[in-house]
Amino acid sequence: MSYPRYTKLIDSLPATVPFVGPEAQERERGAVFLARLGANESVFGPSPNAIQAMRDAAAEIWQYGDPTSHALSTALAAYHDIGVDNLVVGEGIDGLLSYIVRMLVGPGDAVVTSDGAYPTFNYHVLGFGGTLHKVPYREDHEDPEALMSKAAEVGAKLVYLANPDNPMGTWHSAETITAALEALPEGCLLVLDEAYIEFAPDGVAPAIDINDPRLIRMRTFSKGYGMAGARVGYAIGQRDLIRSFDKIRNHFGMNRAAQAGALAALKDSDWLDSVRAQVASSRTSIDDIARKNGLSTLPSATNFVAVDCQQDGAFAQRVLMALLEQGLFVRMPFVAPQNRCIRISTGTAENMQLLAKAMSMALQQARRG
Repeated sequence: MSYPRYTKLIDSLPATVPFVGPEAQERERGAVFLARLGANESVFGPSPNAIQAMRDAAAEIWQYGDPTSHALSTALAAYHDIGVDNLVVGEGIDGLLSYIVRMLVGPGDAVVTSDGAYPTFNYHVLGFGGTLHKVPYREDHEDPEALMSKAAEVGAKLVYLANPDNPMGTWHSAETITAALEALPEGCLLVLDEAYIEFAPDGVAPAIDINDPRLIRMRTFSKGYGMAGARVGYAIGQRDLIRSFDKIRNHFGMNRAAQAGALAALKDSDWLDSVRAQVASSRTSIDDIARKNGLSTLPSATNFVAVDCQQDGAFAQRVLMALLEQGLFVRMPFVAPQNRCIRISTGTAENMQLLAKAMSMALQQARRG
């Protein structure tokens, strides 16, 4: 009998994915979650204008999406005051990360990231045969200085840095990011993941020349714009780098309705402002709930809060499991010492009431071991 002849790389990789989705967990537990507070989705949803635009586009879903995402790309270029040839639209940041890794990383090429940072990036690097080099967080922040030092040491082709950070929600100033870019070794590209930038305070997004070939920036409609299920992201960078995406990207990967929804969402700044306000209020609620239960939180510039359970990762895991048993989907960092925390996405007032009720019981259960 004949079998597929897998590459040595595929044979060497584990059969795994970066995340187990809440749907799979619901099937395993035999019940739906009462609140989805683990995937950093926006429970506040997309702009009503975006919903209507997607409904209107549904009648034309028999057509492929515009392979250049021209209308959306043109609007994004105007929004950022850059040329349309300085950006590319893709299937969320996850899809764009896959493309940039495929474009630059071959078997054995060195890539630098933080130990415990976004695992999907690591998944792509390993999937294309790259070699990951990791540095630890410093005081619950990614460490740009250590990242650049490691990149110089190993001759890295890529450095991945998220600002604001996932899973801790912490952030660096624009000046810190600019200084990191200046320390980037020759021939290396900084991949700056700004998925949560809509929630960050002023002074976090650096003003860097769009034609600087050392940097590519990733943005998304999944978080602030509440369109995680539509899978719309975009990358901003130097023209020749952006042009290279056309060599390897899926030109018909963008959903036609999603393109229309993202365009409408971009134009609705009032809705984005209202979501920001609701996220800020919910972050305060999570902090209040944590403190009432003798815990603390990390300051957050995202739509989630890292709650410090003030013991080790095993204890935090028991807290998380107890919350899951009560119907609340949450997640936690994977690497010590950050895994002393659980990560809770912001939610509605009803979600916060459920969390307040569940947290006390979860801690009691965790302390009983």
